[in-house]
Amino acid sequence: MKIIILGAGQVGGTLAENLVGENNDITLVDVDSEKLRELQDKMDLQVVTGHGSHPDILEKAGAEDADMVIAVTSDDATNMLACQIAFSIFSTPVKIARIRSEHILKYKKRLFHNQDIPVDHIIAPEQLVTRDIARLIDYPGALQVREFASAKVSLVGIRAYYGGLLVGHALSTLRDHIPNIDTRVAAIYRKGKPIRPLGTTVIEADDEVFFIAATRHIRAVMNELQKLEPAYKRIMIAGGGHIGAGLARILEKKHQVKLIERNPQRAEYLSNELDNALVFNGDSSDRELLIEEHIDQIDVFIAVTNDDEANIMSSMVAKGCGARKTIALIQRNAYHDIIHDNILDIDIAVSPQQATISALLTHVRKGGVVNAYSLRRGAAESVEIVAHGDEQSSKVIGREIQDIKLPPGATIGSIVRGEEVLIAHSTTVIQADDHVILFLVDKKYISHIEKLFSVSAIFF
Repeated sequence: MKIIILGAGQVGGTLAENLVGENNDITLVDVDSEKLRELQDKMDLQVVTGHGSHPDILEKAGAEDADMVIAVTSDDATNMLACQIAFSIFSTPVKIARIRSEHILKYKKRLFHNQDIPVDHIIAPEQLVTRDIARLIDYPGALQVREFASAKVSLVGIRAYYGGLLVGHALSTLRDHIPNIDTRVAAIYRKGKPIRPLGTTVIEADDEVFFIAATRHIRAVMNELQKLEPAYKRIMIAGGGHIGAGLARILEKKHQVKLIERNPQRAEYLSNELDNALVFNGDSSDRELLIEEHIDQIDVFIAVTNDDEANIMSSMVAKGCGARKTIALIQRNAYHDIIHDNILDIDIAVSPQQATISALLTHVRKGGVVNAYSLRRGAAESVEIVAHGDEQSSKVIGREIQDIKLPPGATIGSIVRGEEVLIAHSTTVIQADDHVILFLVDKKYISHIEKLFSVSAIFF
């Protein structure tokens, strides 16, 4: 596939890194020639220096025969104009734009059509991050929650702790503990390295475990791997931007929410806009303010300002003052590594880049992929893929899972057949139009999965 990526920032650069090794022809466009040179030294791709919304730059990037234009510059107007030019002049089949402004997004149903602004798919990072954090609040103790098949199935990542019913026991005993609930452990990471989950695998404390189950059974399965945490009731949010305000609107319906915003005018605006949340003007890293607002009674402190250092600092102060759990919005990869290695006392780091990449991969993946999530800072991936064709044209339909040649580290966790959720077992047979949920420990094998599920007229 020939793909033009406009914008070589963290999202554009990471997306290129995800796609460049998958038989894709990638061209990266940006006004920063030095940044482009750095990325070209690291990856096998083409680069073009210039404005992505200029027709001559798009032509130089190969828009005349490109399959897709992905506009992820920092400017919404540039992204929209680039898609318009790609459509009007070059007839590019697929146009994707990152749009961040709420003032534009609220009109998206009226704006984004070929006869108006021809954007086929919109990626709204703030909305994606808000949704991801809200899911974490719904499932206390989860590190990641990813939904598939219209939320019928969920993939959940958690850390196994001492006291968990299954810790110290083999995976095969899971059914003994919850005989009426079916689940599948898709992957286990021990000391940062993946190990293959077998029936004889013994769960150890501090293992990072990814499991798949029907969404309605998630809490029951989590209870087997770690002592089930009480539901979160009291939430404090640091930062009243798009994400903070969006979270407050969602959470104030069922939770007691306090929001701290540094800007007095913004704080006053949010105080009038929100129904039940309490809004304070102040510095969220101010220890005295946090103590005054009873931080020791807060179940979750969520730092979502646009400054990584401020989010880290306020989260650490909140934790030190007694907050039960902390979630920080972190954009720089180096900080994610530090938090993941438990160097900083922050429970969960949320990445807007990874949320954006996951949304983009859903539209880029081939072979029937309808959902894709980038996991473990881009090293792993989970996909939902539809089994098209029939027994003559497909390599998977009509076959038991144990007879399907999956690449190394790939696990079929679940199958959604109509409204029915089936947890995958070795003798499960895949049928036409099944939605198959897979976990790949190493995302470099995604092209193998795409080919495996592709329809071939000459396959026998």
